[in-house]
Formats: sequence, structure tokens, C-alpha cells
Amino acid sequence: MNIKSIILVALIASIVIPFGVFLLGEKRKGSFKAALGFNGLFFFGTLIIADILLFSGKVSASEAETAVASATDGWKYIAAALSTGMSCIGAGIAVASAASAALGALSEDSSIMGKALIFVALAESIALYGLLISFSILG
Repeated sequence: MNIKSIILVALIASIVIPFGVFLLGEKRKGSFKAALGFNGLFFFGTLIIADILLFSGKVSASEAETAVASATDGWKYIAAALSTGMSCIGAGIAVASAASAALGALSEDSSIMGKALIFVALAESIALYGLLISFSILG
């Protein structure tokens, strides 16, 4: 058995064991949170050990220049993904509250539909701003 298959088995076991204990054991208050906590601990612990074991290679001096270029490209992609993802999460939260308030206001007075749509569109524009920032980071 090689190290990759051992790590794969450990990852699957980190998911199955805590919830198996929860499902087969007594279902008392707080036991689901404990199972979820153990699951997160084992899962992320296994991932950290896998990173240490699998990515501990040696880099020579000739590969160092390309490694620096790929590392900066990696940070660029991470920044673009975070700007898009976080802005979409914020836009989703804003649209949820603005749209529910707009529907409540529309149920009382239907003449304010234009104003309500503007507020919902302004909340949605947050996601577009994050997308534009990610394009400028990648460009």
C-alpha cells in the first residue's frame, strides 16, 4: 500500500467514524456537535499530514525561478477567487434582505415597485464589482 491510498483511507475514515458513532450511539443533545467537531479535527488533521508527506519534495536552483513565478500566479488566482466569492456571498446576503423587504413593501403599496427593484439591483451589483476586481487582478 502506498502513501496515497493510506491517506485516502484516513480521509474516508475521518468522515465515516464520527458520524457512525453518532448514528449508532445515543442521540443526546450536543452529540451531533461533538461528532461534527471530531470530524473537522480528524479531516483537517489528515489533510495537514497529507500536505507534509506528499509535498515535501526538493527544489533545485534551476527550478527556483519558475517556482517563484508559479507562486505569484497562485496568489493572483487565490486573490481573484476570494474577491469574486466574498462579493457574491455579500451580494446574496444583501439581496436576501433587500428582496424580502421589497416584497413586504410591495404587498402594502404596489406603486413603489420601481424603487424596490432599484434597491435589489444595487444589492446585486456588489457581485459584479467583485467580478470586475477579479478581472483586473487577473489582467
